[in-house]
Amino acid sequence: MAGEVRALLENRTVLLSGISHDLRTPITRLRLALSLLDGVDAGMVARMERDLDEMNRLIGDMLTFARALGAEDRAECDVTALLDDLAGQAARLGPVEWTPGPPCVARVGEAALRRVVGNLLENARRYGDGKPVTLRLDCDGGDIRIEVLDRGPGIPPDQREAVFRPFTRLETSRSRDAGGSGLGLAIARQLADAHDWRIELDDRADGESGLRAAVVISRGT
Repeated sequence: MAGEVRALLENRTVLLSGISHDLRTPITRLRLALSLLDGVDAGMVARMERDLDEMNRLIGDMLTFARALGAEDRAECDVTALLDDLAGQAARLGPVEWTPGPPCVARVGEAALRRVVGNLLENARRYGDGKPVTLRLDCDGGDIRIEVLDRGPGIPPDQREAVFRPFTRLETSRSRDAGGSGLGLAIARQLADAHDWRIELDDRADGESGLRAAVVISRGT
């Protein structure tokens, strides 16, 4: 049964990857056709180009989602250094509160962990009302715990599982103007499940409003 499930996931991955890849060819043709148009309203062309850019981004997200169905090999990784790098990248787009501590070495899938935490940071930045995002690491206990905290409107408790479904957006609590395809948390969950990690969503416990997203890595995995 495990083999059949694995084969099914592999087939789905190939199918999603193939469809997503093939869609990029007509998008390229449309972009070329737009560039050759003469005497057309420039504003309309710009809007169409933005739509094509959005389609291309969604395809990229779908390819990432398809690839997230498999687990990579694990290797020794300094989680502190990885988070320090991610915090530096995220700080280019908005303020990030992060204080690196001593090395935290664990055997993990580094690329997967980078993607999971990166998606959580991007989610916090997008929905954090422009306020600083906090990144924390607890490596002292039995499990490794990485937390990303924002200062936005949060997610209602009864909808915290729904946000892990692909293309799910909670418009009652988070604005569509903020962008996003609705795949960030779905990809994070797929990768976490593939590596036996756990993602938790709850309210901040420090008296501030906002969401606390955590990745929990068991020392035994």
